Amino acid sequence: MNHEELQIRTQSDIVLVRKAVRELTAKLGFGLTDQTKITTAASELARNTLEYGLGGHLEMETLKNDLGKSGIRLTFIDQGPGIADIALALTDGFTSGKGMGMGLSGSKRLMNEFTIDSEMGKGTRVSVTKWK
Repeated sequence: MNHEELQIRTQSDIVLVRKAVRELTAKLGFGLTDQTKITTAASELARNTLEYGLGGHLEMETLKNDLGKSGIRLTFIDQGPGIADIALALTDGFTSGKGMGMGLSGSKRLMNEFTIDSEMGKGTRVSVTKWK
């Protein structure tokens, strides 16, 4: 398992996240469609980390399961205000800002696994995994 961490503090960091995720998914042999899905999810979650979580970081991991399948896990962590109602935040079209409200729900649909933990006043952790 390989592990890399990227800071998300500015808009330009979102571009760096997209580039790093795209490069890693290509290196891992994901097809172009999956590369695009994973990169799109990463971009949305990085933007949420910056805009709503007030900055944080991404942990990228390469995975191998017991069956020899490889995958990638992206975990976005912030120490922002947290999400009061996770179920509502996962509803298509819901936004607490100016976005289209597709970040969390869209990212969940693009990936194989999705977990979110949030505590008011302490921050949010969103983890997504895609298997090849």
